[in-house]
Amino acid sequence: MQVRNFNNPIRRRRPKPERFRRSPCPIANLLDLVGDKWSLLVVRDLFRGNVTYSELANSPERIPTNILAERLKRLEKAGLIIKSPYQERPVRYDYRLTGKGRDLRHVLGALVRWGNRHVAGARMLDFKPQRRLGSTRRRSR
Repeated sequence: MQVRNFNNPIRRRRPKPERFRRSPCPIANLLDLVGDKWSLLVVRDLFRGNVTYSELANSPERIPTNILAERLKRLEKAGLIIKSPYQERPVRYDYRLTGKGRDLRHVLGALVRWGNRHVAGARMLDFKPQRRLGSTRRRSR
C-alpha cells in the first residue's frame, strides 16, 4: 500500500488557468477591464488626487453619477482600486489605486503621448498637488 501525503508543501497543485471573456490576448483582457468610455478617466482622476465620489463626479468630462458608481464598483472588483470609509454618518468613501491600478500609469502615459502627437489641440489638464498614499485625511467618526 502506498501512502500519499496530499498536504506536502513541495507538491502543489497548479493554479487553474484564467477564464478569459474573449481570448488570452493581453490587450483584449485590458480592454475588458478598462476599455469603456469612462474607466481610464476615473483612473486618471485618481492619479490626479481626486479620491472622493464628489471629486470624481466633478471631472471636466462630467461622468453621469450612475455610471461613475458602476465604474467604481467594477474597478474595485477588478482589484484596481480600494475604497475605505472616511465618514460614518452618512457613510462616505474615498478611493485609492492599488498597486495593480498604479501600474496603469505607463498605459495612461503612452495614451497621453499619442494624443499630444496626433490629436490637434489636445493638452494635459491642470493637476492639483498629488496627495500621498496614506496621507492623513480628516476623518469624522
